[in-house]
Amino acid sequence: MPHPKKRMSKSRRDKRRTHYKATASTLGTCPNCKEMKLTHRACPSCGYYSGRSVLVPKS
Repeated sequence: MPHPKKRMSKSRRDKRRTHYKATASTLGTCPNCKEMKLTHRACPSCGYYSGRSVLVPKS
């Protein structure tokens, strides 16, 4: 397997990594209680997902 012949500088390495960015998670509103929640997850405030109760909220 080939290996690099010269050491890559920090600036050249960081130029390549400029596109590696974290993205914010997508939020949606719960159709039952209208609170913000992660999409495709059960609502943490009311416990509903897809129109039915799937878990009991903590509070």
